[in-house]
Amino acid sequence: MAEQDSPAAGRRAPGELESEVLAALWAAGEPIGAGIVRGQVAGEPAYTTVLTILTRLHHKGLVVRTRAGRGHLYSPVRDEAGHAAAGMRELLEQGGDRAAVLARFVSELPAEDEKLLEQLLRGQPEG
Repeated sequence: MAEQDSPAAGRRAPGELESEVLAALWAAGEPIGAGIVRGQVAGEPAYTTVLTILTRLHHKGLVVRTRAGRGHLYSPVRDEAGHAAAGMRELLEQGGDRAAVLARFVSELPAEDEKLLEQLLRGQPEG
């Protein structure tokens, strides 16, 4: 990639900061404030930037916030696996021919994942 085509130094890809904020919330395991989230995110973003991201995530329904003094505490609506599954479901719904999308998805899984999927569909425990 040519130098002029690369993102500006210190700039994140679109959605990367949201992902980092969600990861910080999942890692915390309990509701936390924006200051704590900021400390868990790489690159030392401005406090107001973290607040903006948390507000966007709240408006998207991905986090809940509860009043704590003059601020808020934030926690994710779903765990990481639930978030990934919701994203997969959303993509599946946008794919048109569901059977074709699912067939392609399964055909491109590594053998271990295909076996795990078969076990899950049969109601057998993992492992």
